[in-house]
Parts: sequence; structure tokens; C-alpha cells
Amino acid sequence: MTDFDLTEFFLTGMLTYGPPALGLALLMGALGLPIPGTLLVLAAGAFVRQGVIDLVSASGLGLLGAVLGDSASYAIGYFAKGWVQRRFGQASVWQKAQDTFERRGGIAIYLTRFLLTPLAVPTNLIAGGSGYPFWKFFVYDVAGEFTWIVLYGGLGYAFGSQWEAINQFISDFSGLLVGIVALGAGIYFLVRRQRQNRLGAESLKEQHLC
Repeated sequence: MTDFDLTEFFLTGMLTYGPPALGLALLMGALGLPIPGTLLVLAAGAFVRQGVIDLVSASGLGLLGAVLGDSASYAIGYFAKGWVQRRFGQASVWQKAQDTFERRGGIAIYLTRFLLTPLAVPTNLIAGGSGYPFWKFFVYDVAGEFTWIVLYGGLGYAFGSQWEAINQFISDFSGLLVGIVALGAGIYFLVRRQRQNRLGAESLKEQHLC
């Protein structure tokens, strides 16, 4: 099934079955399936404005689905970290997520829920595989997913029929941010390595002088 087919499938499901379809879609997306979660959240906001689905149910089931999916991918990283590392460890998106997580684990979890979304699933797997405490992961995850649903659901509600155009802009902006984060991480580690080399050289020099 193509990405477009999945989008149409879940949009139709939301119109037919309401919030449960949204919750299922976000759960599957959090497990790594190619489902455009942000687009569906925007659409849900537009559907709430049109009176097609209920606000409270859509928000609650959407949040529940996203958090359950994230928790499941955390568990995969925890129980199958060797396989996960062999399978994804060399991918560029994995390296970017790992660099981001190593610098600030909790903030990385929070930001990848709604701002750096392409890094969300790798971050979940890395958090589980690194032994990051689940209760901390859960707190940051719930906060981030709640922000995601409120922010993008609110945008969908505000812009109504223009939600598809808003989704395209958000997708482009998110990709740009991931690139900026990768560049920043590269510069950070390069500077840190050069500093360590310089300190090492100075230490050796002092030892020779002594």
C-alpha cells in the first residue's frame, strides 16, 4: 500500500469511524509505519471545526494512540537493542537522532514529538536501547505528544479547508530543522574534539616540561 493510499484510507476512516481511526493511525505511525501523522492531526482539527468528529474524543484517543505507539517502540529498543542497532545503526537519520539524544535526552524526546518529527521513532528506539528510564521517557513523551495534538490540531481547526497547504509547509519546515540540527551537532562534536586534542597536547607538553 502506498503512502497516498494510507493517507486516503485513514482520512476516510476518520470520516466514517471518527476518533478511533485517528488513534489507530497515530499508534501505527509511532511504530514506524509510513503514516502522515501530522497531516491526520491537522485534518482532525478541521473535521472538529466542521462538526464531523468530537474534540474531546479526538484529542484523547489521538494522544492515547500516539503514546502507546511510542511506548511500544521504546520497548522494542529496550528488548531488541542489538538487532535494532544492526538494522538501523548506520542510517543517517539514526545518527542524527543519536547525536540529538546524547546531548539532551529529555529535551530530544519532547522536541521530536512535534518539531523534529522525522527523528521521533529513532529517538524512541535509542531511548529504550540506551536504558533511559521509562518513567522519564513517558513524561516527556506525553508532554510532547500533547503539544503536537494541541498545536497542529489547533492549526487545522483555525485554517479549516486549508489544512493540506499548512501540512506541506510544516513538512518542509520540519525537514529544514532536522538539517540544521544535524549541522549543529556536527559542528559541536568537531569543536569538542579539537578542544580535547588541544588539551591533550597541552597536558603532554606540561609533562615534558616537568
